[in-house]
Amino acid sequence: MVWAKCTKGMTVGRIGCGASIHTVAKKVAEADDTRHPGDVEIARVSQATLAGIIQRDDGSMEQEIGELRRCRPKSLAGGEFTLSDIFYFSRKGIESIVEDEVTQRFSSEELASWNLLTRTNNNFHYISLRLTVIWGLGVAIRYCILLPLRITLAAIGLSWLVIGTTLVGLLPSSRMKNWLSELVHLMCYRICARALSATIHYHNKENKPRKGGICVANHTSPIDVVILANDGCYAMVGQVHGGLMGVLQRSMVKSCPHVWFERSEMKDRHLVTTRLRNHVADKEKLPILIFPEGTCINNTSVMMFKKGSFEIGGRIYPVTIKYDPQFGDAFWNSGKYNMVSYLLRMMTSWAIVCNVWYLPAVERQEGEDAVHFANRVKSAIARQGGLEDLSWDGGLKRAKVKDTYKEQQQKKYSSMIVGEDSSD
Repeated sequence: MVWAKCTKGMTVGRIGCGASIHTVAKKVAEADDTRHPGDVEIARVSQATLAGIIQRDDGSMEQEIGELRRCRPKSLAGGEFTLSDIFYFSRKGIESIVEDEVTQRFSSEELASWNLLTRTNNNFHYISLRLTVIWGLGVAIRYCILLPLRITLAAIGLSWLVIGTTLVGLLPSSRMKNWLSELVHLMCYRICARALSATIHYHNKENKPRKGGICVANHTSPIDVVILANDGCYAMVGQVHGGLMGVLQRSMVKSCPHVWFERSEMKDRHLVTTRLRNHVADKEKLPILIFPEGTCINNTSVMMFKKGSFEIGGRIYPVTIKYDPQFGDAFWNSGKYNMVSYLLRMMTSWAIVCNVWYLPAVERQEGEDAVHFANRVKSAIARQGGLEDLSWDGGLKRAKVKDTYKEQQQKKYSSMIVGEDSSD
């Protein structure tokens, strides 16, 4: 944590270490509004300067470099390098160092202020006796009362999931078996949702995914499955695991046609696509639930959708999930917390509050490839939830930037200097 100070040197307030420069400058400027006018002007200038450093321009490379060359008589079509072009790339580099738009999506969303409803800060700082007493009462309630109750509910839900699906799996295939399977799954997921004190608001239920379709949604947390399955049943897709997760998978597949893959099979793209396509072709099977981002994002944006989910065929049912971070941070930072630690954080939060929007079903248009189809669905999901639509791959969470991204920028600038033929 850091402490912001105004231009008079007085402490303004506590700000998280992950706070952006915008937040710090705003805090200082607001505090200085009650002091000397001259100091207020300095703070406002400082705030504007800091904001200018990391403000993103929506213009293209050609437009921004053209602005830098506006004082020169030679245009971009002149095919000549200009020394002022260096400033464009320097500014882009500084923007990325200060606050790029990708890595900040892999850490928890920043809150403007602590409203006593968020989870406990890891590093406690004394502010006042009153706040300390309230904070202590909150810790006692969440850890001594809510946590034991939630653990009990979670144990009941998971136990009944294993027992119920195993018993239903003994029945012969029939409509009765499918109905009982859906009933057991729905009951267990709703118990697990109560274990998180989940408050979920579903919108546009007339657009709920139907059998024989594919449900795609933005991905924030492993509990996304619980959030969606609380309102309907889905066929899950994933890799076979061991331990407790393996026990759950083996019992669930006995009563419902979930699609589990061995580790070696996950690398066989043709095999995966074939199995999913066969599932979708059967209009009596539950809709498949897929998270095309492939990793958890902090619910402030939607990142690139993998095209594999959109090559299967069939009808796509987009779903937007938007969490309210004021009552509990649902984002799973897998690089910082393991699954047990993450679930403990969830169960010691006040509540998990979220909104779910079912969007109208869409199909691949004639002549549209899988990439454009995926981007169209992604844009609709981001627009509904008020999330930022990013084209970056969520795989950057664990991998370096591909050389192809760098080469694209190099080719674009080269084509501006020596012509379009340089991109070949």
